[in-house]
Amino acid sequence: MSRIGRKPIAVPAGVEIQLDGVEMTVKGPRGTLSRRLHPDMQVQVGTSEVTVTRPSDSKLHRSLHGTTRSVVANMVEGVTNGYQKSLELVGVGYRAAKSGEKVTLSLGFSHPVEVIPESGIELDVPAVNRLIIRGIDKEQVGTFAAKIRDLRRPEPYKGKGIRYEGEIVRRKVGKTGKK
Repeated sequence: MSRIGRKPIAVPAGVEIQLDGVEMTVKGPRGTLSRRLHPDMQVQVGTSEVTVTRPSDSKLHRSLHGTTRSVVANMVEGVTNGYQKSLELVGVGYRAAKSGEKVTLSLGFSHPVEVIPESGIELDVPAVNRLIIRGIDKEQVGTFAAKIRDLRRPEPYKGKGIRYEGEIVRRKVGKTGKK
């Protein structure tokens, strides 16, 4: 049995969960999330908790059990607290500036890069070299942060680029001169 799949999901006060066949909708103080779950997984919605069970011990059902439980738990967590990813801009002249909804990034290119947030995503620039991405959908926040990071990945020689907060970039030794 999946250890993660067996754990019940606690539903906090103010969160409403509806299950229409395979379509699950979670409403909370921060918003509403909806997702289509695998039809084989059995989800029981109670007043204070949600449980996920699998119909058999086949390889497919074992792999879906923990995943389905984690997806539902992430939806509940997202509508109550939300998710955020922090990015750091490391390098001389690398900076971010917010104007309205969009953020303008100077990343050492010949032109500034403008980032417009998707619906459900909020961008914040607390410092010129820091960018915070917030939202209620964990998958969407992570994907958007990865897209921004791909604009200028950290390089291994000087460590310049966009990195996640706390990310450690492995450094390489540069060229050595002739002896």
